[in-house]
Amino acid sequence: MLASVFRGKQETKSGRNLLAQAPFSEKMQSELKGRVDTWRPKFLGYYFTATHSVKHSAVLGRFAFGNFLQIDKIMIKVSELTKRYARTTAVDHISFEVEKGQIVGFLGPNGAGKTTTMRMLTCFLPPTSGAASVAGFDVLEQPIEVKRRIGYLPEMPPLYQEMRATEYLMFVGKLKGLSGTDLRQRVDTVCERCAITDMKEKLLGKLSKGYRQRVGLAQAILHNPDVLILDEPTAGLDPKQINETRDLIKGLAGDHTIILSTHILPEVEQTCQQVIIINKGKLVATDSVSNLQSRARGAETMLVEVASRDGALEIAAVRERLDKVAGVNRVMFKEKRQHGSTFEVENRKGSFARGDLARAVVEAGWDLNEMRPASVSLEEIFLQLTREQSETPVEKTKAKEAAQ
Repeated sequence: MLASVFRGKQETKSGRNLLAQAPFSEKMQSELKGRVDTWRPKFLGYYFTATHSVKHSAVLGRFAFGNFLQIDKIMIKVSELTKRYARTTAVDHISFEVEKGQIVGFLGPNGAGKTTTMRMLTCFLPPTSGAASVAGFDVLEQPIEVKRRIGYLPEMPPLYQEMRATEYLMFVGKLKGLSGTDLRQRVDTVCERCAITDMKEKLLGKLSKGYRQRVGLAQAILHNPDVLILDEPTAGLDPKQINETRDLIKGLAGDHTIILSTHILPEVEQTCQQVIIINKGKLVATDSVSNLQSRARGAETMLVEVASRDGALEIAAVRERLDKVAGVNRVMFKEKRQHGSTFEVENRKGSFARGDLARAVVEAGWDLNEMRPASVSLEEIFLQLTREQSETPVEKTKAKEAAQ
């Protein structure tokens, strides 16, 4: 008995020493003295209570701080993630990383494996092999911690039509472990951020689709999660509602890491900083939109606007002159504008003909109004990458021969 009491005092003393050395502020240290109880309520069928001694909390705090700088930048990490159903491989060894605060577009044709990947990241499906972590927590070993840090908005927001917006958000907040003043403050905050303050007391069934989408987004960010997963957030909205939702999503970047699954490619171009494209369960590309456009162009293509100094511009003469520039592969007339005519000039791969093009136009006695790289739409990139990944070796060989 005395021995156990002595060991208890020794452990407490040791715990306080560790606490004093741990990287916590004085306020945090005072709050952690004694014993630390962490409680979370029942949420989506889970109930858990964990009790930690100060000693363990202090050691854990020191470990987390030591690794903070290494893991803080990467919010989602996926390595060789695979999911098989009998003879079907839905996701096939995909790997990617998402940095904190980014908006990432998750693209792929129907049946590509997007939904399966999202379900594995949200711990609704266990992977067959590979690894994935969210905010530093493994989806297999620490699924509860992962779920605490995720906000999810499905294509159809999970709303109770007979409830008022405030009642619904209070209900969801209690499910997510919020209560009292904290819950009321969070409800007010998300209502203001999602621009639904004026609709707080209205029945959800009476709201327009755009406002219902906003309420769904409000419930997703109510517990201030690290990661937001949004599935087709602008589906079925009118153009005005689409622009408002896009602006709202952009405003959430920085505070939240966002994965946006959509089939609307212009939406990704306007909203996302990074794009992940998968096809037939395999990763096709992961990069920024601008880098994907550069890769898709291959050889540089320029848009050149030329104007005549006196009289009408002869299109054939301009094409002939530009076609003679060293390194130019093809010249096409695009359109006639008010102050000049635009030509698309494709350079040979590895050549840089901008200076020679500008010199040729000026020496010919024309005005060079504009010269800029031709942009490739995300739709063209998407079709090109998924087509290349789907082609057989024989088809790829034929395509190369045709291009030559």
